[in-house]
Amino acid sequence: MTDQPATRAAPPPESSPGLRRTIGRKVLLLFVVGDILGAGIYALTGKVAAEVGGAIWVPFLCAFALAALTATAYAELVGRFPRAAGAALYAHRAFRSPFLTFLVAFTVMMSGITSASAAARAFGGDYLAEFVTVPTLLAAWFFLLVITAVNVIGISESVKVNVVLTVVEASGLVVILAIGAWALLHGDGDPQRAVQLDPEGTPWVAVLGATALAFYALLGFEDSVNLAEECRRPRRDFPRALFGGLAVAGVIYLGVAFTSSMLVDTETLAGSTGPLLEVVKVAGLTFPPKLFAAVALLAVTNTALINMIMASRLVYGMSNEGIVPRVLGRVHPGRQTPYVAIAFTVLIALTLVATGDLAGLADTTVLLLLLVFAVVNVSVLVLRRTPPEDDERSPEDEDADTQPFRAPTWAPVLGAVASLVLASPLTGRDGSVYLRAGVLLAVGVLLYLVNRWLVGRPARR
Repeated sequence: MTDQPATRAAPPPESSPGLRRTIGRKVLLLFVVGDILGAGIYALTGKVAAEVGGAIWVPFLCAFALAALTATAYAELVGRFPRAAGAALYAHRAFRSPFLTFLVAFTVMMSGITSASAAARAFGGDYLAEFVTVPTLLAAWFFLLVITAVNVIGISESVKVNVVLTVVEASGLVVILAIGAWALLHGDGDPQRAVQLDPEGTPWVAVLGATALAFYALLGFEDSVNLAEECRRPRRDFPRALFGGLAVAGVIYLGVAFTSSMLVDTETLAGSTGPLLEVVKVAGLTFPPKLFAAVALLAVTNTALINMIMASRLVYGMSNEGIVPRVLGRVHPGRQTPYVAIAFTVLIALTLVATGDLAGLADTTVLLLLLVFAVVNVSVLVLRRTPPEDDERSPEDEDADTQPFRAPTWAPVLGAVASLVLASPLTGRDGSVYLRAGVLLAVGVLLYLVNRWLVGRPARR
C-alpha cells in the first residue's frame, strides 16, 4: 500500500447514466434464495450420493458451513464498499494491485458464465426429456439467448422474473419436502439409509470430495453483492438478506437431501440427471412427473438468469474501475442496463456451451470461486487496517450513517483455510478440471496484458 493519496479511476462519461436503485430488502432476500436454489440441487443430488452413499445431507451441511463463513466476509465488505464490482473491488482496495484485481474480477466473471453454461447444458437432460428430445447444444444456445433478452430489458424486470422463478423452483422443493413428510408419516422409504455413510474409499476423503461437489448447489449467495449499486439501502439490507437467504436455503436443502436418499436407492440417484424426478416417481403422495419436470426446468432457468445478470454487472463494475476498456461500461440510455457488458458475457457463454460438458463446467465453476473466496476472506482482514474514512457511502443510501456489519475474526480466517482445502487435490477432483481452470486463468492474464498495452497502466486507488 502507498502513503500517497489514492487516485480514483476516472468516472464514466457524464452521458452514461448510472444504475437505477430499485431493489429493496424483501426482493433482495428472494434474490439470494433464488440464486442459491436452482440447477445444483435439482441436478447434482445423485452425484453427491455416488460419493458418500445415503447420507447426502452431510456434504450439504459442510458446504453450508463454508458458505456461512465466507458470507460474513462479504457482508462486512459490501457495507463498506456498496458498489457493483464485488470481489474485484475488495481485492483492489486490500492489495492495491491492478493485476490481482483484474485476475479476481476475471475469475468471478468466468465462474458466473461457466455456471450459466452448465445450467444451459443441464437444460437438455432428463427433465426436458419428459417433454421432447432436442439436441443439447441447440437447446442450450436458444436457452441462453432467451436469458439474454430478459437481462437486456432491465434489472427491475429481470429481478421480477427472478422472483417468479424463485417461487416456482422453491415450490418444487417444497413438493419434495411434502413427499418426505408423507413418507415418514406412513412408514414408507428407508430412513436408515439416509444416515449411512457408504463411500468407496476413505470416508473423510469421500466427504471432502462430495462437499466440493455439493458446493456447486450452494453457489449464488456471493452474487448478490454485485447488486449493491442497485440496492436502495445496501449497508442495512445486505447482511440480513445474505444470512436470511442462506438459512432458508439450508433448511430446504437438508430436507431435500434426506428425502431423496430415504425414498430412492443410491444407485438410481447416482445414475440420473434428474434425481428429484426419481423421488416424485416413487412417492406415495401422487404428483405429476411432467409438472415437476417443468418446475425443474424453470429452476435451471433461474440459475442461468442470475449468473448472467451478475457476470454482466461485474464487467460493468470492472469498466468503471478502469480495469477493462470503457466501452464495456456503456449503459443503454432508455433501459439503463449495461448492454455492451451483457453482449460480451453471452458471447463467452455461447462458446463455452459448445466446448464443455455439464460436469466439467460445474466443477470448474466451484474451483474458480473457491479461489476467489480465499482472496475475499483475506481481503476483509487486510482492509480492517484502513481507516473508516476510506469507506464509500452512497448519497442515495438513506442509512449512510448505519454502522456496517463486522464479521468475527475467526470466521474469515476459517473461511480462507476451508476454501483452499476444498480447492486442493485432497478432494479427489479430476486433473482435467485444474487444467481447464488454468487455461481460463491464462486467458485472463493474456487479456490483462493486451488491455494494459492498449490503454496503459490502470490507475491505483
